[in-house]
Amino acid sequence: MTLKSYLALITLSTITLIVLAVGVVLGYSLQKSYLDSISQRGLELGRVIAHNEKVIQAVELSNQDKANDIQSYVEMLRAQTDASYIVVVNKDAIRLSHPELNRVGKHFVGDDIYQALRQGKDYTKVAVGTLGQAIRNSVTIRKDGQIIGAISIGYLSQPTSELIFKHLQEAGLLVGFVYLLGIVIAGFLILKLKRTFLSLEPEEIVQKFKEHELILDSIRDGIVAIDHEQNITAINSMAIEWLTMNVLSASQVVGKPLSNQSQSLSHFALEAQGQITQNRFNLGKLEFIATLYPIKVKNGDVGYVIVFFADHGEKSLEQELTATKNYADLLRAKTHEYSNHLNVLSGMLQAERYVDAIEFLQQESDGDQVVLRQIIKTIENSAVAGLIFAKHNKAKDLKVDMLIESDCQLGRYPSTTNEALVTLVGNLIDNALLAAWSNRLLTSPFVKLYISDRNAHIMIQIEDSGAGVDEKLESRILDFGVSSKHNSEQHGIGLYLVKKVVDQYHGSLDWERSEMNTTVFSIYLDKRALTR
Repeated sequence: MTLKSYLALITLSTITLIVLAVGVVLGYSLQKSYLDSISQRGLELGRVIAHNEKVIQAVELSNQDKANDIQSYVEMLRAQTDASYIVVVNKDAIRLSHPELNRVGKHFVGDDIYQALRQGKDYTKVAVGTLGQAIRNSVTIRKDGQIIGAISIGYLSQPTSELIFKHLQEAGLLVGFVYLLGIVIAGFLILKLKRTFLSLEPEEIVQKFKEHELILDSIRDGIVAIDHEQNITAINSMAIEWLTMNVLSASQVVGKPLSNQSQSLSHFALEAQGQITQNRFNLGKLEFIATLYPIKVKNGDVGYVIVFFADHGEKSLEQELTATKNYADLLRAKTHEYSNHLNVLSGMLQAERYVDAIEFLQQESDGDQVVLRQIIKTIENSAVAGLIFAKHNKAKDLKVDMLIESDCQLGRYPSTTNEALVTLVGNLIDNALLAAWSNRLLTSPFVKLYISDRNAHIMIQIEDSGAGVDEKLESRILDFGVSSKHNSEQHGIGLYLVKKVVDQYHGSLDWERSEMNTTVFSIYLDKRALTR
């Protein structure tokens, strides 16, 4: 079923049900109101006639078996009202008046008149008389407080039903007009909705949305769409990677202010004033070019689509090539070193100097085995334990002494918590190793690690023998792209990620320069926040 058919069916069904319900309620209310009105009118007319002196006098004469002539007078009164008949009876229920003259002097047909004659009650009842079914209103005639007769004022059902039917017809025409009007309005709304959706069916809209999402994510430029209040409405994966370093997902960014992710882009949007503009800004040490395309809506508000990409100049390409070349040289040196070790081991085995070969292998593995046993003994968390062992090997390659405190302790946590701990420990150790190695000519390089979750908090402490944080960068060292490193890749990312994780779990991050001229970074995390 197409969207148009579905909406038409739903709208038509809803309107029909509403109109039927309103029609039934309106008809019932109209009929009840009209019948109540007739009853009230009949009772009031009866009470007026019951106080008529001429009627009272005629009833008294009848009760005394004396002649009376009230027929013409009552018929004159009936002709001036909408009542079908007015019947006056004496205390014995003998008619003194009737629309048909030959029935005067005969008993009243029906027992409803006796409640007025014997009990003195005025009441209304639907009953069948000599003229047919009617709404009959019975009223007592009194004199000096004594019941002397009664009056029955009737409204025949047929004329009454015809009147009610006439009113219902008028109400039905009104309901029908409202029904047709509702259908016409619904038709216009469906057509407008169809035009708004570009005549696409819901499945096609979902397919188009997924296609556009894939297209956006496949583009290697960062793309961000914002509304007139600078809240992000859409963002592709490359923009997420550049602006948040994949710490946040698209769902966590959409709907939030752009300034939370980039003050520069937010500032550009304020200055653009609805025009296509192009600006440069920096993320870390990379320079980006951002182009802002305005999105204007009918009410005058302006949003923007921001497309930005890294400006890879010759200098940056040269630096990247140099870094890649240095990395290749390092791998070549390591390969050469291991080749030498294998040659030594091969020579010993060929010379049948097996004891020396075993000692050589033991010497190579003893150091790692001690560290591995210490890590396994103190760190139960396998993800963090594996990370620390890998960093220990890296420290060994850099010839930096990495010390792991013997009273460390860390239990097992959920996978999401492990990811956060790996990010924290990994980046802090990497920074510490690089800082200690960079200062190796002035002091013997070392890094100390202490990690514990004995109490309600997880404490991570990394100490290194590096030169410390430059005073000029102290206030900004946790910002994205800010680093004290000079010739390294990925400047200013590690501590930024550490700060993001610490903020995410409402922890604290401090660093200080110790009396031993070492730099100590300390992190405290509430275990309840990590496992929540």
